[in-house]
Amino acid sequence: MSPTAVAADPARPPRTTLGSGGHRPEIDGLRAVAVLLVAAYHVWLGRVSGGVDVFLVLTGFLITDSLVRAATGEGIRYGAFLARLAARLVPTAAVVVLATLAATWLLLPETRWRGAPGDAFAALLYHSNWRLALDSVDYLARDGDISPFQHFWSLSVQGQFYLLWPALVAVAVRAARRAGRDPRPVLVGALSAVLVLSLAYSVLMTRADQPWAYFDTGARLWEFALGGLLALLLPVLRPARATRVALGWTGLAALVACGALLQVSSVFPGYAALWPTLAAAAVVVAGTSGSALGADRLLTLRPLRYLGSISYALYLWHWPVLVFHLAVTGRGLASPAGGAAVLAVSVLLAAATTPVADRLARLGRGGGRRAAVRGVAAALACLFPVLGAAAAWSGQQAAERARWADLLADGSSYPGAAAGAEAAEGVPDLPVYPPLVWAAEDAPVTYADGCNQTTAGTEVITCVYGSDEPVRTVALVGGSHAAHWFPALEEIAHARDWRLVNIVKGACLFTDAPQTYLGEPYTACAEWNRGVMAELRELRPDTVFTTGTTTSLDGSAGFGEEQVVDGYVDRWRELDGLGIDVVAVRDTPRFGFDVPGCLAASGPGECTVEPQGSLAAVSPMDGLDLPPNVTVLDLTDRFCEPDVCRPVIGNVLVYWDDSHIGATFMRTLAPELERRWIRAEGRQG
Repeated sequence: MSPTAVAADPARPPRTTLGSGGHRPEIDGLRAVAVLLVAAYHVWLGRVSGGVDVFLVLTGFLITDSLVRAATGEGIRYGAFLARLAARLVPTAAVVVLATLAATWLLLPETRWRGAPGDAFAALLYHSNWRLALDSVDYLARDGDISPFQHFWSLSVQGQFYLLWPALVAVAVRAARRAGRDPRPVLVGALSAVLVLSLAYSVLMTRADQPWAYFDTGARLWEFALGGLLALLLPVLRPARATRVALGWTGLAALVACGALLQVSSVFPGYAALWPTLAAAAVVVAGTSGSALGADRLLTLRPLRYLGSISYALYLWHWPVLVFHLAVTGRGLASPAGGAAVLAVSVLLAAATTPVADRLARLGRGGGRRAAVRGVAAALACLFPVLGAAAAWSGQQAAERARWADLLADGSSYPGAAAGAEAAEGVPDLPVYPPLVWAAEDAPVTYADGCNQTTAGTEVITCVYGSDEPVRTVALVGGSHAAHWFPALEEIAHARDWRLVNIVKGACLFTDAPQTYLGEPYTACAEWNRGVMAELRELRPDTVFTTGTTTSLDGSAGFGEEQVVDGYVDRWRELDGLGIDVVAVRDTPRFGFDVPGCLAASGPGECTVEPQGSLAAVSPMDGLDLPPNVTVLDLTDRFCEPDVCRPVIGNVLVYWDDSHIGATFMRTLAPELERRWIRAEGRQG
């Protein structure tokens, strides 16, 4: 027995050195707990657990330790580092992505095929988080079908971390050496700066735009930095055994409770993410306590350590398996037995793929250029076939678009609204346009242009379309049910030499009356409305086009049946005082279910609704005492017959979701809208 061993204090952990790289068996168990929390909360609760944040901290901990050992030794070999990671991470990801692509085509309706190739590319090329960030700020995407690739966002954040961290560690160590200083304090300072700056950015961005912040790498870097600081400071952190026992159990309890007590998906990252990250840090600091009462006794059990060893693959498999299970069973949440089956299948798939990936990962181990080349070759051999499959599917979709362009050249085949709500004779029986796989793309161009304010934002965004020297300026103002009139208005603007100004915010009606969104006071809408009036006073358009009524199926928007919402008429009178005319169009009916999804599963005859489901028997604007500047339009007869609203009219898909009119159908409605508008203004004049 060595003198050092004789003198060691059994109640304290052994002192380690910077970048010691010693194996920590309890970390395997912590990985297992994290992945089980992620999967269990997804499968049975439909919630986010905070387990992903644990992985980010552990990644920062392990990678920083590895890089410090390299930097203080022979130096960081950037290419070799990335080659080893690619050989270890890419094969499993490629297998999961390929299987998910195949299952998407086989098991999901065609309405969910459109984004699959792009999602696969984003997953394998480590930018899923930015793809999701762009989608997350779209109000119209809030109820969209969840992608089976969505969970790759966290892997993308980690991939971007892997590109940044070696350079950061190398620069800090080199600066310390040049100054003749110990690298550890310099590294601690550098990582502390990253933690403080990223956490501050995370808190501010979460407050300003939480959906974006959730996927923003900059708002997550502090979690890696926290793990890195743990790796650097553990050699000087030597808490007593009793303290470590308390830290271990406190950390585990906090991790398990986090997802139950916090709505992680709507409040993270920000300061709320300190909960699971500090809990994970507590478990890491607790380490191996040597106590029979320590949490590490649980974490180092062989089953947990095994699950920890396959946690990467288990994380990758559990989400697509769950998505396909829910799609096949038609459920929104797994049953107890179904969820258990999802987890069992996921574990089996992870257990099968991990050994194969581990064998390939060995090709990238070792030093020298040869090992790096082997690692890259192994990763590319797995990557290219899957990218090729995604590219082939994307190419097939592009070819289908070209075929449709030829079909649409004959306007009589797809008259849309021009055929009337009742089936028109002479319209050939042809496949619906747009095809269901593209239905979600059939939104007004203003969404792609970034011209519609999101539900979180308050800035008044104005975008101008149409003539530079207009004979008339029309401002389209209101929520998404005002926005879906844009394609028809744009057609009219081009034909009549008008200017069209788009001023729209998701779920926000053009009124100063209090509104709600998702059951909460919609304060961002109130602030935006105040800004809109200031903008209109300055712009002084000839006409404001807006919705005159608002429909509802269940009162979820804060009102019941179709009505002229409080504040509408007062707002129109205010515009009258400014000399601005108002065109108030009756709101369109709501189906209450995803129309393209219904058509994918059933025929058009199974996807109809009665107008009275969301519309009043008589327009609430009829007989209302309106100011003289208001022109009322009601085009309900172009969407519905007296007793039925159909999902397809004149071979054109009317709705691209449950309540928003497609841009294609709206463009076919433009001539009728123009005719009635001009006629109504003539009568009024």
